[in-house]
Order: sequence, then C-alpha cells, then structure tokens
Amino acid sequence: MFKPLLLLTVMLSGTALAVTDTEAEKLLTMPLENSAPSAVETTAGSGNKALASDCLLTPSVDASLASPVVGVIDKVLVQRGDLVKKGQVLVKLRSEVEQATLKLNRAQAEYGKRTIQRNIGLYERNLISEQEKDEIIINNRLYGFEVAQTEAMLGQKTIRSPIDGVVVETFLDPGEYVGDAPILQVAQLDPLYIEAVVPARYFGAIPTDSTAEVTLEEPLESKHSAKVVIVDRVLDAASGTFGVRLSLPNPGYRLPAGLKCSIRFDL
Repeated sequence: MFKPLLLLTVMLSGTALAVTDTEAEKLLTMPLENSAPSAVETTAGSGNKALASDCLLTPSVDASLASPVVGVIDKVLVQRGDLVKKGQVLVKLRSEVEQATLKLNRAQAEYGKRTIQRNIGLYERNLISEQEKDEIIINNRLYGFEVAQTEAMLGQKTIRSPIDGVVVETFLDPGEYVGDAPILQVAQLDPLYIEAVVPARYFGAIPTDSTAEVTLEEPLESKHSAKVVIVDRVLDAASGTFGVRLSLPNPGYRLPAGLKCSIRFDL
C-alpha cells in the first residue's frame, strides 16, 4: 500500500529554499575551485622545498609576416615545415614597374656623370658660369637619390625572414593580392620558451636567472634544465597567479613547440 506523496516547502524567515534567478546568476559567475593551475609544493630529501607546476613549450618568436606595401604575389619560395635562415627570401611580389623605373634612373645618373666630366674642362677655362656648374652637379645628385629611392621601393617587394626558424604556415599563394593580411608565419625554435603559471603566494620565491628542471611529456619523456628569464611583476587578480617564462636551448630543433611539460622550481 503506497503512502501519499508529501510535498514540503521549508521556509526560513519567510523565504523559500528555492534558488532565485539572481542567485543562479551569481553561482554561474563564481570561479570553480579547481580552475587554478595545478601546483604542488614538495620537500626534497635534503629538506629544501620545491614547487612543481604544469607548463608548456612555446616558440621564442612566432611572427606572422606581412608586406610593407600592397601588391600581387609573384612567387612563394617556401612551404610549411621548411627551415629558413635570417635574411632568406621567402616571398616575391610583382615588381615590373619598379624594375623599369630603376633602369631609367640609372641611365639618368650615368648621363649626369658624363655631363660633369664634359664640363670640367669648360669650367676650368671659365667657359661656363659657377651657377651652371652647380646646376649640373645638383642634377646629378638628384639622379643618384632617385636611384636609391627606386631601389628601396624594389626592396619592399621582397619579403625576407627576420629569424632563423621554421615555416609554420603559408596563407597566400602566387597571384593573390597582398594587403594587410599576413602572407606566412615563421617560428623561432631555438631557444624555446617555457611558460608556467604559479600561485601568487610564491611571488618573490622564484628569482630571474635561476634554473629549474623541466620534464617533457610523451612522446619524448625527457628532463632538461631551463633558465628563468621573466617573472611577471603584475599578478592576475582573477586567478591569483603570476606568469614565469624560462628559456630552453634547442639546437637542431630536437624539441617541438606546443608540447606539455611539468616544471620543478627549487624554493
């Protein structure tokens, strides 16, 4: 035999226990207790304290390369995954107009030099005036300035790598218009940066130029020594943490960026 279902509404000071819409909004905006990065303080056998935290390997430079001038791509000389050297030509824009202008400017400059040579003897014999001589010299200098200006404009049509690194991605192909959007992305992998987030209570316990032990996750599973290069001086009030950046040498690009790791600081 079933008992009748009793519906009880418990009242405290005239207010029901049911959550109101306003209270629900407050609960949704409250941070979770485990939202902060994991950091564990340990004690070594020698009695010294250490701090273990999660971290991430990142490129020391991650640059999206764009063109200083608008134009149309003529050639993209690299592709994703290629190793590049600083100063290496990566992209060329169409430059027929600038090349033709440069030929004209150089011809004018050569004509100016010959004009000066022809008039040196006339000036020495006082057959031309001082003003005419100055005009000839100034015109030749202007031709030289025009050559330099056109060479600079032509140089802007060639995109070179600012770093030694690897091509991460190419965004545009030959024949496409170049505006404000990046053409390709290159990353410097030597050294690598290690980014870690540490609870605020350890602020001041991790000095710059100190070293820490870094353990990489699968598939490498190796240990390395990294140097602290930056300790943030501004704390994140929302999470109660601050950032620490370390530098890890990576000759030959043996270690990939984007790999998760764990780090151990000696306190």
